[in-house]
Amino acid sequence: MTESSKIDQDGQVLKATDIDGALEYLNQESTTTMTEINEKALVRKLDLTIVPLMWACYNLQYLDKTLINYANVMGLQEDTGITGNQFSLLATLFYVTYLAFEFPTGYLMQRLPTAKYLGANVILWGLMVTLNSAAKNWAALATLRALLGCFESAVAPALILVTSMWYKRSEQPARVGFWYVGTGTGTIIGALTSFGFQHYESEIFTPWQIMFLLFGLITIVVGILTVIFLPDSPMKSRLTREEKIWAIERLRENQTGIENKHFKIYQVRDCFTDTQTWLIALITVTMSIPNGAVSSYQATIIKGFGYTSKETALLSIPSGVISCIAVISAGVSSAKFNARGPIIIILLLIGGILGGCLLAFSDPDNKAALLAGNYLTNAIGAGLPLIYSYSAANYAGHTKKVTMNAVVLISFCLGNIIGPLTFRDADKPMYLPAKIVIVASTAVALAATAALMTYYKWENSRRDRLYPIIEHKENSEFFDLTDRENKEFRVRETLIITSFTY
Repeated sequence: MTESSKIDQDGQVLKATDIDGALEYLNQESTTTMTEINEKALVRKLDLTIVPLMWACYNLQYLDKTLINYANVMGLQEDTGITGNQFSLLATLFYVTYLAFEFPTGYLMQRLPTAKYLGANVILWGLMVTLNSAAKNWAALATLRALLGCFESAVAPALILVTSMWYKRSEQPARVGFWYVGTGTGTIIGALTSFGFQHYESEIFTPWQIMFLLFGLITIVVGILTVIFLPDSPMKSRLTREEKIWAIERLRENQTGIENKHFKIYQVRDCFTDTQTWLIALITVTMSIPNGAVSSYQATIIKGFGYTSKETALLSIPSGVISCIAVISAGVSSAKFNARGPIIIILLLIGGILGGCLLAFSDPDNKAALLAGNYLTNAIGAGLPLIYSYSAANYAGHTKKVTMNAVVLISFCLGNIIGPLTFRDADKPMYLPAKIVIVASTAVALAATAALMTYYKWENSRRDRLYPIIEHKENSEFFDLTDRENKEFRVRETLIITSFTY
């Protein structure tokens, strides 16, 4: 038996391809002791070096794809001669290619260095954003929008994967929430930038062209920084030898492994036959329908209340603030009450049901109620990072994790494709059918979330009955077993969120 071979829980020899990259590294290194002080210092170092880059990538991913929302109220349709329905198709086209590239990008992400692959895609989508400043017609905008979806498809699954490589299951939701708050900061930055550039006058560039040019160049710079500074895994990082070993050893309790570059088709089948996969997919789709509508049409909705373009830009800022508050509050509440599922339900009730009803059924002249409804719908998306962290924590086996990340993002795309299509020119300016869809889809997401919580309780009870006494096998945490293969694995019904205090 080779040095990298181990015995699995059924007594069978595991091939070298079955072994996680972390175990291969540990087999070549001597052990070292990690104290609580060492671990706190290591986590602080990771938070200061890895998390900010992840936030920057996700902030720009959200901002860059929604720049077209601000450009629309800055004269994009008039300058390029496109219709309202063509603008809706631009929003949809992005998610079509985003969806189409999820499985290919998941495969490439497993085969290639994760961080380098992410950084390359950031650079390429930054280039697409920059080129939008030169677009003069529908064909150019559609082409660039399609390519933008291809390259941005890598960001969320890569960040979920990177988070699971570095953090314990109890620590993951807080870190996912931190980079996901980029949706809120992206909204704030976009609104302020839109307002500022609407005061810009030039015979060479329009305000929206300058906006695309600026953020495209910023994105390219962040992509270069990601390639240089974001590590592909703990084993290939700039940490000291002791820190690398500590970073790996502290993740044994996850029982999800760190990295395996061998694609395993049986783990793909395992993912698609897992009940939680379909429940999480349904929740993600129905939560993303309002997100797709709001992210692509928020400025248009607000302008439809009777505000000018400049007023619309400023009135978009509270949407970003609400999103940030909702994401942070969800994390803090989950940590305090140890109840992530119920927190998602509360966000759906407040954001989707209350906000959607205010948007759909308020008096058209009651601008305060309409604005309040618009702002509250931004709370719905705050549940997505909690869904992402379920995906990261409750799936083991590297290929299965990569596959599930693709499923989650495909579900996200489907919702975001459906959302903008509910906004039709015939329903201007109030778009009542679209607002009713927000309420209905949120109700479905709420029911599916309750079903997922029930399933997790049942599944853990079932495993406890089947495997009441389990003898732990040495290093089985790094055998690249799926969660259903590993008899010791238990799904997380709720995740206690570790804060950023040290």
